[in-house]
Amino acid sequence: MQINVSRELAALARFTIAELRARYADVFGEPTTTGNRTWLVRRIAWRLQVLAEGDLSQRARARAAELARDADIRLIPPKGSTAHAGPVHTGTVPREASDARLPPPGSVITRIYKGTTIHVKVLAAGFEYDGHTFPSLSAVAKAVTGTHCNGFHFFKLNRPERA
Repeated sequence: MQINVSRELAALARFTIAELRARYADVFGEPTTTGNRTWLVRRIAWRLQVLAEGDLSQRARARAAELARDADIRLIPPKGSTAHAGPVHTGTVPREASDARLPPPGSVITRIYKGTTIHVKVLAAGFEYDGHTFPSLSAVAKAVTGTHCNGFHFFKLNRPERA
């Protein structure tokens, strides 16, 4: 059977989504539930071209497989997947990997802001201010000011020590 690809492509542009799904089932031999018109037209057009002119050569298939082996692998599963994604970042930084600008756990950082003295206690995994625990100094600064700002800058910890 000879397929006129250009005539078939012109007809696809006039099809409804239901007709595209039916045509997809005809050319692929399996149904689809997608409602994405662009994807359906492209897939059907590709399949019609394969049927009319032939598929990829073995050499092209081998090269594609070789490239696929070298491609970046998805490390985060799609949403809704039940696959285990590995450790989840909780927002806290272990003390041994933390910034050298921070004082040791148990220290209190003090800052006067708009006439009020602010006391922030440094914890092993975060910061305590006003009875709440925050994952970063920036989160504390945001709670104090109401706007986002760099926590090291707000508490003046990014300046070098003066002797």
